[in-house]
Amino acid sequence: MKPPARLQALIEEGLIDTVVRQLMSGKEATVYVVRCGDETRCAKVYKEATQRSFRQAVDYTENRKVKNTRQARAMAKGTRFGRQAQEAAWQSAEVDALYRLAAAGVRVPKPYNFHDGVLLMDLVVDAQGDAAPRLNDVQFTREEARTHHATLLAEVVRMLGAGVVHGDLSEFNILLSADGPIIIDLPQAVDAAGNNHAKRMLLRDVENLRNFFGRFAPELLHTDYGHEIWDLYERGALHGDAALTGRFERVDGVVDMTGVLREIDDARAEESARRLRLQTAGG
Repeated sequence: MKPPARLQALIEEGLIDTVVRQLMSGKEATVYVVRCGDETRCAKVYKEATQRSFRQAVDYTENRKVKNTRQARAMAKGTRFGRQAQEAAWQSAEVDALYRLAAAGVRVPKPYNFHDGVLLMDLVVDAQGDAAPRLNDVQFTREEARTHHATLLAEVVRMLGAGVVHGDLSEFNILLSADGPIIIDLPQAVDAAGNNHAKRMLLRDVENLRNFFGRFAPELLHTDYGHEIWDLYERGALHGDAALTGRFERVDGVVDMTGVLREIDDARAEESARRLRLQTAGG
Protein backbone atom coordinates (compact mmCIF):
# COMPACT_ATOMS: atom_id res chain seq x y z
CA MET A 1 0.00 0.00 0.00
CA LYS A 2 1.02 3.62 -0.39
CA PRO A 3 2.86 4.71 2.78
CA PRO A 4 0.92 7.24 4.91
CA ALA A 5 2.65 10.60 5.19
CA ARG A 6 3.45 10.01 8.88
CA LEU A 7 5.35 6.82 8.02
CA GLN A 8 7.28 8.27 5.09
CA ALA A 9 9.87 9.77 7.42
CA LEU A 10 10.57 6.34 8.95
CA ILE A 11 11.08 4.90 5.46
CA GLU A 12 13.50 7.71 4.62
CA GLU A 13 15.35 7.09 7.88
CA GLY A 14 15.62 3.39 7.07
CA LEU A 15 13.64 2.36 10.13
CA ILE A 16 11.03 0.54 8.03
CA ASP A 17 11.10 -0.75 4.46
CA THR A 18 7.46 -1.06 3.42
CA VAL A 19 3.97 -0.59 4.77
CA VAL A 20 1.95 -3.79 4.36
CA ARG A 21 -1.53 -2.75 5.51
CA GLN A 22 -3.53 -0.90 8.11
CA LEU A 23 -4.22 -3.11 11.12
CA MET A 24 -6.64 -0.96 13.12
CA SER A 25 -7.70 2.60 13.81
CA GLY A 26 -8.84 3.94 17.17
CA LYS A 27 -9.49 7.25 18.89
CA GLU A 28 -5.83 7.84 19.70
CA ALA A 29 -3.84 6.06 17.01
CA THR A 30 -3.79 4.10 13.78
CA VAL A 31 -1.69 0.93 13.70
CA TYR A 32 -0.02 -0.39 10.53
CA VAL A 33 1.72 -3.66 9.73
CA VAL A 34 5.19 -2.87 8.37
CA ARG A 35 8.23 -4.74 7.13
CA CYS A 36 11.66 -4.09 8.60
CA GLY A 37 14.16 -6.21 6.74
CA ASP A 38 13.10 -9.82 7.26
CA GLU A 39 10.84 -8.97 10.19
CA THR A 40 7.19 -7.95 10.32
CA ARG A 41 6.44 -5.32 12.97
CA CYS A 42 3.76 -2.77 13.66
CA ALA A 43 3.86 1.01 13.65
CA LYS A 44 1.52 2.88 15.97
CA VAL A 45 0.85 6.33 14.53
CA TYR A 46 -0.57 8.65 17.17
CA LYS A 47 -3.30 11.00 16.03
CA GLU A 48 -2.91 14.75 16.46
CA ALA A 49 -5.87 15.08 18.82
CA THR A 50 -7.57 12.62 21.14
CA GLN A 51 -10.98 12.41 22.74
CA ARG A 52 -9.87 12.00 26.34
CA SER A 53 -11.80 13.98 28.90
CA PHE A 54 -9.96 16.55 31.01
CA ARG A 55 -10.79 14.70 34.21
CA GLN A 56 -9.22 11.50 32.91
CA ALA A 57 -6.14 13.34 31.67
CA VAL A 58 -5.63 14.99 35.06
CA ASP A 59 -5.92 11.67 36.91
CA TYR A 60 -3.49 9.91 34.59
CA THR A 61 -0.95 12.69 34.20
CA GLU A 62 -0.67 13.60 37.89
CA ASN A 63 2.99 13.84 38.90
CA ARG A 64 4.28 13.21 35.36
CA LYS A 65 7.47 15.09 34.63
CA VAL A 66 7.75 17.66 31.85
CA LYS A 67 10.89 18.97 30.24
CA ASN A 68 10.84 22.48 31.71
CA THR A 69 8.77 25.06 33.56
CA ARG A 70 7.75 26.75 30.29
CA GLN A 71 6.04 23.56 29.18
CA ALA A 72 4.44 23.13 32.58
CA ARG A 73 3.00 26.67 32.52
CA ALA A 74 1.75 26.27 28.95
CA MET A 75 0.09 22.95 29.78
CA ALA A 76 -1.59 24.48 32.81
CA LYS A 77 -2.90 27.40 30.76
CA GLY A 78 -4.09 25.18 27.92
CA THR A 79 -2.33 27.17 25.20
CA ARG A 80 -1.72 25.66 21.75
CA PHE A 81 1.90 24.98 22.67
CA GLY A 82 0.70 23.54 25.97
CA ARG A 83 -1.71 21.16 24.25
CA GLN A 84 1.06 20.01 21.93
CA ALA A 85 3.36 19.48 24.90
CA GLN A 86 0.64 17.56 26.72
CA GLU A 87 0.05 15.35 23.70
CA ALA A 88 3.77 14.67 23.37
CA ALA A 89 3.96 13.79 27.07
CA TRP A 90 1.00 11.44 26.69
CA GLN A 91 2.72 9.60 23.83
CA SER A 92 6.06 9.49 25.61
CA ALA A 93 4.38 7.93 28.64
CA GLU A 94 3.50 4.83 26.60
CA VAL A 95 6.98 4.61 25.11
CA ASP A 96 8.63 4.96 28.51
CA ALA A 97 6.26 2.41 30.07
CA LEU A 98 6.88 -0.11 27.27
CA TYR A 99 10.66 0.07 27.62
CA ARG A 100 10.41 -0.07 31.40
CA LEU A 101 8.05 -3.05 31.44
CA ALA A 102 9.82 -4.95 28.68
CA ALA A 103 13.03 -4.66 30.70
CA ALA A 104 11.17 -6.03 33.74
CA GLY A 105 9.99 -9.06 31.77
CA VAL A 106 6.35 -8.03 31.54
CA ARG A 107 4.39 -9.47 28.62
CA VAL A 108 4.18 -6.37 26.43
CA PRO A 109 5.18 -5.82 22.78
CA LYS A 110 8.91 -5.19 22.45
CA PRO A 111 9.48 -1.54 21.46
CA TYR A 112 12.12 -0.70 18.85
CA ASN A 113 11.92 3.01 18.16
CA PHE A 114 9.87 6.15 18.67
CA HIS A 115 10.18 8.76 15.95
CA ASP A 116 8.04 11.83 15.29
CA GLY A 117 4.89 10.49 16.94
CA VAL A 118 5.27 6.93 15.60
CA LEU A 119 5.99 3.97 17.88
CA LEU A 120 7.65 0.99 16.21
CA MET A 121 7.22 -2.32 18.07
CA ASP A 122 6.63 -6.04 17.79
CA LEU A 123 3.58 -7.30 15.93
CA VAL A 124 1.76 -9.69 18.26
CA VAL A 125 0.62 -12.77 16.32
CA ASP A 126 -1.43 -15.90 16.96
CA ALA A 127 -0.48 -19.53 16.33
CA GLN A 128 -1.16 -19.10 12.58
CA GLY A 129 1.07 -16.05 12.31
CA ASP A 130 -1.86 -13.66 11.89
CA ALA A 131 -2.39 -10.53 13.98
CA ALA A 132 -3.47 -11.70 17.43
CA PRO A 133 -7.10 -11.07 18.48
CA ARG A 134 -8.18 -9.08 21.51
CA LEU A 135 -9.48 -11.09 24.45
CA ASN A 136 -12.91 -9.59 23.86
CA ASP A 137 -13.09 -11.44 20.52
CA VAL A 138 -12.30 -14.89 21.95
CA GLN A 139 -14.42 -17.49 23.76
CA PHE A 140 -12.75 -19.49 26.54
CA THR A 141 -13.36 -22.68 28.45
CA ARG A 142 -13.46 -22.43 32.23
CA GLU A 143 -9.94 -23.83 32.50
CA GLU A 144 -8.58 -21.47 29.84
CA ALA A 145 -10.18 -18.51 31.61
CA ARG A 146 -8.63 -19.48 34.93
CA THR A 147 -5.22 -19.98 33.33
CA HIS A 148 -5.21 -16.65 31.48
CA HIS A 149 -6.58 -14.85 34.54
CA ALA A 150 -3.73 -16.22 36.67
CA THR A 151 -1.19 -15.25 33.99
CA LEU A 152 -2.46 -11.68 33.84
CA LEU A 153 -2.57 -11.31 37.62
CA ALA A 154 1.10 -12.29 37.65
CA GLU A 155 1.74 -9.60 35.03
CA VAL A 156 -0.11 -6.99 37.13
CA VAL A 157 2.14 -7.95 40.05
CA ARG A 158 5.24 -7.74 37.85
CA MET A 159 4.15 -4.34 36.54
CA LEU A 160 3.56 -3.07 40.07
CA GLY A 161 6.95 -4.39 41.05
CA ALA A 162 8.36 -2.21 38.26
CA GLY A 163 6.43 0.75 39.72
CA VAL A 164 3.77 0.89 36.99
CA VAL A 165 -0.02 0.60 37.01
CA HIS A 166 -1.64 0.12 33.59
CA GLY A 167 -4.62 2.31 34.45
CA ASP A 168 -6.98 1.01 31.76
CA LEU A 169 -6.47 -2.74 31.67
CA SER A 170 -9.37 -4.72 30.18
CA GLU A 171 -10.23 -7.35 27.59
CA PHE A 172 -10.02 -4.63 24.94
CA ASN A 173 -6.29 -3.94 25.35
CA ILE A 174 -4.95 -7.44 25.88
CA LEU A 175 -4.05 -9.56 22.85
CA LEU A 176 -4.04 -13.37 22.82
CA SER A 177 -0.77 -14.37 21.19
CA ALA A 178 0.39 -17.86 20.31
CA ASP A 179 1.92 -18.25 23.79
CA GLY A 180 -0.60 -16.36 25.91
CA PRO A 181 -1.89 -12.85 26.72
CA ILE A 182 0.09 -9.73 25.77
CA ILE A 183 -0.73 -6.36 27.36
CA ILE A 184 -0.97 -3.35 25.03
CA ASP A 185 -2.06 0.32 25.02
CA LEU A 186 -0.14 2.04 27.80
CA PRO A 187 -0.35 5.83 27.27
CA GLN A 188 -2.37 6.13 30.47
CA ALA A 189 0.10 4.11 32.59
CA VAL A 190 0.83 5.78 35.93
CA ASP A 191 3.63 5.71 38.46
CA ALA A 192 2.46 3.55 41.36
CA ALA A 193 4.28 5.55 44.02
CA GLY A 194 3.80 9.04 42.57
CA ASN A 195 0.15 9.11 41.56
CA ASN A 196 -2.58 9.45 44.19
CA HIS A 197 -5.02 7.61 41.90
CA ALA A 198 -2.75 4.56 41.43
CA LYS A 199 -4.54 2.36 43.98
CA ARG A 200 -7.97 3.08 42.51
CA MET A 201 -6.68 2.38 39.02
CA LEU A 202 -5.04 -0.89 40.02
CA LEU A 203 -8.21 -2.05 41.76
CA ARG A 204 -10.19 -1.23 38.62
CA ASP A 205 -7.68 -3.06 36.39
CA VAL A 206 -7.95 -6.21 38.51
CA GLU A 207 -11.72 -5.90 38.73
CA ASN A 208 -11.94 -5.68 34.93
CA LEU A 209 -9.96 -8.93 34.63
CA ARG A 210 -12.15 -10.60 37.25
CA ASN A 211 -15.39 -9.54 35.58
CA PHE A 212 -14.28 -10.59 32.09
CA PHE A 213 -12.89 -14.01 32.96
CA GLY A 214 -15.73 -14.48 35.45
CA ARG A 215 -18.05 -14.85 32.45
CA PHE A 216 -16.35 -18.16 31.72
CA ALA A 217 -15.28 -19.14 35.25
CA PRO A 218 -17.94 -17.74 37.63
CA GLU A 219 -15.95 -18.69 40.74
CA LEU A 220 -13.54 -15.84 39.90
CA LEU A 221 -16.31 -13.33 40.59
CA HIS A 222 -15.96 -14.03 44.31
CA THR A 223 -12.26 -13.16 44.49
CA ASP A 224 -10.60 -9.96 45.69
CA TYR A 225 -7.08 -10.02 44.28
CA GLY A 226 -6.91 -6.25 43.83
CA HIS A 227 -6.97 -5.29 47.50
CA GLU A 228 -4.69 -8.23 48.33
CA ILE A 229 -2.09 -7.13 45.75
CA TRP A 230 -2.17 -3.48 46.82
CA ASP A 231 -1.92 -4.41 50.51
CA LEU A 232 1.19 -6.49 49.80
CA TYR A 233 2.63 -3.61 47.76
CA GLU A 234 2.04 -1.06 50.52
CA ARG A 235 3.67 -3.35 53.10
CA GLY A 236 6.69 -3.96 50.86
CA ALA A 237 5.83 -7.66 50.70
CA LEU A 238 4.96 -7.87 47.00
CA HIS A 239 7.27 -10.00 44.89
CA GLY A 240 7.04 -12.02 41.70
CA ASP A 241 6.37 -15.37 43.34
CA ALA A 242 3.96 -14.06 45.97
CA ALA A 243 1.27 -16.67 46.68
CA LEU A 244 -2.00 -14.86 46.08
CA THR A 245 -5.18 -16.23 47.61
CA GLY A 246 -7.86 -14.01 46.13
CA ARG A 247 -9.08 -13.26 49.62
CA PHE A 248 -8.65 -10.06 51.58
CA GLU A 249 -10.05 -9.19 54.98
CA ARG A 250 -10.41 -5.51 55.68
CA VAL A 251 -9.34 -4.73 59.22
CA ASP A 252 -11.26 -1.74 60.49
CA GLY A 253 -9.83 -0.25 63.62
CA VAL A 254 -12.16 -0.08 66.65
CA VAL A 255 -13.00 3.51 67.45
CA ASP A 256 -12.55 4.44 71.11
CA MET A 257 -15.64 6.62 71.45
CA THR A 258 -15.01 7.17 75.16
CA GLY A 259 -11.59 8.54 74.40
CA VAL A 260 -12.90 10.72 71.58
CA LEU A 261 -15.60 12.23 73.79
CA ARG A 262 -13.03 12.77 76.56
CA GLU A 263 -10.82 14.74 74.14
CA ILE A 264 -13.79 16.85 73.06
CA ASP A 265 -14.70 17.61 76.69
CA ASP A 266 -11.07 18.50 77.49
CA ALA A 267 -10.95 20.86 74.49
CA ARG A 268 -14.18 22.54 75.56
CA ALA A 269 -12.91 22.92 79.13
CA GLU A 270 -9.66 24.41 77.91
CA GLU A 271 -11.50 26.89 75.70
CA SER A 272 -13.79 27.89 78.57
CA ALA A 273 -10.79 28.44 80.85
CA ARG A 274 -9.10 30.55 78.15
CA ARG A 275 -12.14 32.78 77.79
CA LEU A 276 -12.43 33.17 81.58
CA ARG A 277 -8.80 34.26 81.78
CA LEU A 278 -9.40 36.84 79.05
CA GLN A 279 -12.46 38.18 80.84
CA THR A 280 -10.58 38.36 84.15
CA ALA A 281 -7.66 40.15 82.52
CA GLY A 282 -9.99 42.60 80.85
CA GLY A 283 -11.79 43.33 84.09
